[in-house]
Amino acid sequence: MLSPVEPGPSVVVCSTCRHSAEMREDEDGRRGGALLAEAMRGLQAADPELQGVAVQEMPCLFACQRHCTVAVRAPGKLGYVLGDFAPDDDAARAILEYAVRHAASEEGQVPYREWPQGVKGHFITRTPPEGFVGT
Repeated sequence: MLSPVEPGPSVVVCSTCRHSAEMREDEDGRRGGALLAEAMRGLQAADPELQGVAVQEMPCLFACQRHCTVAVRAPGKLGYVLGDFAPDDDAARAILEYAVRHAASEEGQVPYREWPQGVKGHFITRTPPEGFVGT
């Protein structure tokens, strides 16, 4: 069930997430999470500033009441689950820009003023890194 990946900053995309609240798949039968991951990789290929964060896919992040859900993580930092994105380039860019700032932060806390507009209102949970809790 688990596959090893290189450690480091990443965005884990739920590859089986719904396309939207209304639609499970697009007209070609593709899930929203798979489309969002594809959009992220396309943006990374064109923009070196977005390449420092791996885009990884995993079937089902168990946030099934939401759609296009991602987990932003990096070793030793707070992690975040975000959702309800459109599977498009705008959402992909906002997520990757946030993930780059997250990776550069000391503990995984990005000041609100630095959040891309496209991630505001999309946060679902915050998770502590292994071996730590918040104070």
